[in-house]
Amino acid sequence: MALRSKAREFALQMLFQWEMTQQEPWRVESGFWKNARSEQNTRVFANQLFEGAVAELKSLDELIVQHAANWRLERMAAIDRAILRLAAYELRRGETPYKVVLDEAVELAKTFSSTEAPPFINGILDALYKALPEKQK
Repeated sequence: MALRSKAREFALQMLFQWEMTQQEPWRVESGFWKNARSEQNTRVFANQLFEGAVAELKSLDELIVQHAANWRLERMAAIDRAILRLAAYELRRGETPYKVVLDEAVELAKTFSSTEAPPFINGILDALYKALPEKQK
C-alpha cells in the first residue's frame, strides 16, 4: 500500500476514534501511534489530515450536508461521516488531485463500510467537488 494511502487509512481511524470517544485530538494521536507503526512522513501526513478535519469539522459538515441530498449527517454511519470529512478536507486543501481523493475515499469505504457506502460517498464527493471554487480544484 502506498504511503499516502496508508496515511489516509490512519487518519480515518483516528477521526473515527475521535468521534466515538470525544477525546482531545492530541490524546487520540498519542494513543494511536503507540500501536501503529509507520514511516515518519506517513505519520506526518496522517496527522495533518486528522487535525485538519477536526479543526474544520463544522464547515466540513455543512459542506457535506449541502451535497448529501435528503441525508442528515446524524443519519449517516459514523464511518461514512469520517470518510466524507476526511475527503472533503483534502479536497478543500486543493493539494491532491480530485480523482485521487475520490478513489481513495471509495477504497476506504469498500474496506471499512457497507456495500452501499462506495456509491453513496462517490456521489456526495462528486457533487461537493463540482461546487468548490475554481481555485480549490
